[in-house]
Amino acid sequence: MLEVNELNVHYGHVHALRGVNLQIDQGEIVTLIGANGAGKSTLMTSLLGSPVPSSGSVVFEGRSLVGLQPHRISRMGIALSPEGRRIFLRMTVEENLLMGAVFENVDTRAADLQRMYELFPILETRLHQPAGTLSGGEQQMLAIARALMSHPKLLLLDEPSLGLAPIYIQKVFQIIQRLNQDLGMTILLVEQNAAQALAVAHRGYVLQHGEIVMEGTGSKLASSQEVKAAYLEGGHKVSA
Repeated sequence: MLEVNELNVHYGHVHALRGVNLQIDQGEIVTLIGANGAGKSTLMTSLLGSPVPSSGSVVFEGRSLVGLQPHRISRMGIALSPEGRRIFLRMTVEENLLMGAVFENVDTRAADLQRMYELFPILETRLHQPAGTLSGGEQQMLAIARALMSHPKLLLLDEPSLGLAPIYIQKVFQIIQRLNQDLGMTILLVEQNAAQALAVAHRGYVLQHGEIVMEGTGSKLASSQEVKAAYLEGGHKVSA
């Protein structure tokens, strides 16, 4: 579904991504783990066209994404639930959801909203509340639901458990598994909670200083001594 080859991204003189190669097949959960500043969020946003890669290729369902504007990429079937949620705090829950459907057929919006309420029942009970009054976990569910309103083929989740209470962390990962197993959703998951991410992922990549230094199945990476030392037992580095 998605192929990234030799991707390089710069912020001015800063070389943020260095020759990244990554593949996601339809129906997979693929996770990307790494320390703060490793380039995980940069990789996510570069898939959506901002920042524009310096070199390399990003191909989605056989079509190149490099150079396309973010709204065109979104219309091709990629949606992002961003780090920090970035919901519209003063807008209601329903208004936030409708913002996710801005490029979709108006005639399907009522059905799409109902589908979100079935996936996230708490949102229906908060329908007319300002989004800023929701708890952190409820806001994260809203951010994911907003992304799903665009009917994505590929869902990008950037740190969905960040800052959440343990009970909501469990709920978020249950939702990720349900989206994949019940709905067949293809997901690229960026997570600092490596243990949880690798437990639900089919495959994973380890990003360090802008480079992929390890890859493998979720279970293989979880059992790797290097990954355990770096991300599961409090360490900071994986040897290339």
